[in-house]
Amino acid sequence: MKSLYHPETETISLSNVLYALSDPIRRRAVQTLGACGESPCGTLGLDVAKSNMSYHFRVLREAGIIRQRSEGTQRINCLRREDLDARFPGLLGAILLADAAIPTPEQTTAVAGIH
Repeated sequence: MKSLYHPETETISLSNVLYALSDPIRRRAVQTLGACGESPCGTLGLDVAKSNMSYHFRVLREAGIIRQRSEGTQRINCLRREDLDARFPGLLGAILLADAAIPTPEQTTAVAGIH
């Protein structure tokens, strides 16, 4: 199996991290990993085609936000909290906190009473 690229901590760039987190699907994946910890790609509850999910996880991995490892036929994901905090102190925590405060479309619909 082909080895996966993960940037070294000192080469993680702020522009790549911010670009990766600019997509709501990728932010939701990061939010879920932040809450659940290490998880396989298919268990994160993202309603996205498998090919799109692979693309989004590659962007997150190559930006240095997540680490992936192969386990059988699955890829297991985890946040690179320590690496991101070493490079950009407080950034990941602020993003996770800010996104947690924004209601999802499902929550907005429930509050408005729309069914």
